[in-house]
Amino acid sequence: MKKVFIDGSAGTTGLRIRERLQARGDLELVVLPDELRKDVAARRDALNAADVAFLCLPDAAAVESAALVENQDTVVIDTSTAHRTADGWEYGFPELAGRRARIAEAKRIANPGCHASGFIALVEPLVRAGIIARDEKLSAFSLTGYSGGGKKMIAEYEETAGGADVEKAGLFRGGRQYALGQVHKHLPEMVKVCGLANAPCFSPVVVPHYSGMEVTVFLFDRDVEAVKDCYRESYGVEGMVSFAEDPASDEGGFLSSARLSGSDAMEVSVCGCGERVILVARFDNLGKGASGAAIQNMNIALGCDERTGLSCR
Repeated sequence: MKKVFIDGSAGTTGLRIRERLQARGDLELVVLPDELRKDVAARRDALNAADVAFLCLPDAAAVESAALVENQDTVVIDTSTAHRTADGWEYGFPELAGRRARIAEAKRIANPGCHASGFIALVEPLVRAGIIARDEKLSAFSLTGYSGGGKKMIAEYEETAGGADVEKAGLFRGGRQYALGQVHKHLPEMVKVCGLANAPCFSPVVVPHYSGMEVTVFLFDRDVEAVKDCYRESYGVEGMVSFAEDPASDEGGFLSSARLSGSDAMEVSVCGCGERVILVARFDNLGKGASGAAIQNMNIALGCDERTGLSCR
C-alpha cells in the first residue's frame, strides 16, 4: 500500500485532497498530530517516508518543504506557485502533448494554477499547431467561484451574505475583478507552458458562487473549424479534458461558470465566427483547477488509472 503525506493539510486544497484520499483503500495517509504539524523534524520524517508527498503551502514554505525531501523515490507534488516554472519540475497537465509520460517518470511535479489551467488548455494546442503565433498578444478573462481565494475569502463571502453591512453585501453579489495591475501570479506559467513571447492581458473575476471556473480567450480572424479540429485531436478519450461541440445547447444559449462545479473534468469549446472567435474552458477551480489535478498527477505517478477517485461528470 502506497503512503501519502500532505504537508499543509489545513488549507483549502490540502483539506480537499485529504478528504478525497481517505476514501481510497489503496493508499495509507501519513498524518501528523496537530502539535507536530509545524515541527521540522517530524515533517522531514513524514516527507521522506511517503511514496507521494503533496505540498499545500504558501510559496516560501513549499520551497523549504521540498528541500527537506532526501528520499529519491518520494514523488513531490507542489500545489503552490513556487515551482511551476522551475527547472527540474514537471508541469502537471497530462492532457498536453508528451506530458503524461513525463509526469509518470517525474519525482517533482508542479500542479497547475487554476486560471492558468483553463488558459493553457485553450492556447497551448493552438500555439503548437501554428494557429496562434508565439508572439501574438492575447487577452483573456476568467470567472472563478470564491472558494479559489482560500479560507479567508470563503469566510468573507459567507459572513457578508448573512451580515448587516448591506452595501458590502450588495458589492459581493456582483462579479469582483481583481489583479488590476496585470501582475497575476499565474501569468509566468501561462507564458512558459504555452511557449508565448508575451504575457496575455488577463482579467480574473470572483463571482458569487462557491466553486466553478470559466476561462475565456479571444481571437480574431481564425478558421473556426481548424480550431475545433485541433481540440478534437488534442483532447480525446484519455485524461479529464474534453471538447464540447455545442456547449450552450442545453443552457438556453448561455455558458455558466458553475456548470462543472463539483467535477474534476474540464470542457473546452469554441464559439463565435471566423472574424471573432471565443475560446472557453469550464471546470471547477477546486477540481481540475486544484485538488482534482493533484490527485490525477498522483495517480499517474503511481501507475494507477488516472481517473481513480475523480469525478468525470
